[in-house]
Amino acid sequence: MENLTGKVAFITGGASGIGLGMARAFLEEGMKVSLADWSDDHIAKAKEQLAGNNAVHFVKTNVAERESLRAAVDETLEAFGKIHVLCNNAGVNGGGTAASGDFDDWDRAISVNLGGVVNGTKIIAPIIRQQGEGGHIVNTSSMAGVVPLPGLAAYSTAKYAVRGFSESLRMQLAKDGIGVSCLFPGATRTALVPIPEDDPEHIKEEGAPQFLKDLWDAMRGAIDPSDTGKVVVEAIKQNRFYIFTNREFLEEVKQRHREIEEAFPLDEPTPGRVKFESMRAAMVRDLMAPGNRPVPTRKEGDFALDLGSASSAGGQ
Repeated sequence: MENLTGKVAFITGGASGIGLGMARAFLEEGMKVSLADWSDDHIAKAKEQLAGNNAVHFVKTNVAERESLRAAVDETLEAFGKIHVLCNNAGVNGGGTAASGDFDDWDRAISVNLGGVVNGTKIIAPIIRQQGEGGHIVNTSSMAGVVPLPGLAAYSTAKYAVRGFSESLRMQLAKDGIGVSCLFPGATRTALVPIPEDDPEHIKEEGAPQFLKDLWDAMRGAIDPSDTGKVVVEAIKQNRFYIFTNREFLEEVKQRHREIEEAFPLDEPTPGRVKFESMRAAMVRDLMAPGNRPVPTRKEGDFALDLGSASSAGGQ
């Protein structure tokens, strides 16, 4: 989608932080924007900031509840007629650790951070397809979907899953001219991680764990959401899958990739395995590339069915 003028975007978690940053960038491109958010306070503040702009629509929704999200989508279609760009951006912090006995916080974090992405996609992607005008989907993961984040297992689990979901989605929608990007923000000035000066009555730096103090210090020099929005616009225009905003993670990512490479066995694979992997890798390269060329020799679903049959016959 090189020309965004006149197109319609639907952004979850759109009334604050990264969502609002994307909205501002889209509006500068001449787009219409529907901001779907759960927080009345965020919606009220965003309405003040964007007052007088008739290209903006606000709707309250809970992305974890499918009927609530469907209602928000229907309201957007009534207001603007179409949806071309979907940004599955809504997220919550917390969720607990991997080995704790609590399920409630875990389920809530997963239902929003992963379930919201799945719900938004499955509700809106068919609409974009049916319109036949192309489009783009941006799913917000996190650097916590690339490198570990201590103490936030539910959050990390969801964000890693968003990355895998987005890769599958990009390959599936390639033939329809619908691009897919995955956003991996690091420290960004959002309400998700407030700092003491944002809420001095409830957040006390004195006595806080050193990890939290370091996080607050990082947030004081965090990326402006409006800058993130501009990066997202360019990624959509280029149909680029990976969207990174924070260079400070680069060396760690390189090191982790080196460790992964070094963990592979030295034994040479059989010719049949090499042939199959070469075919699979070529297919993925075609479908993940910015050109998004479909694979003409297979129908959608064939490859997945082949793998499913192999798995049921021979284990994982």
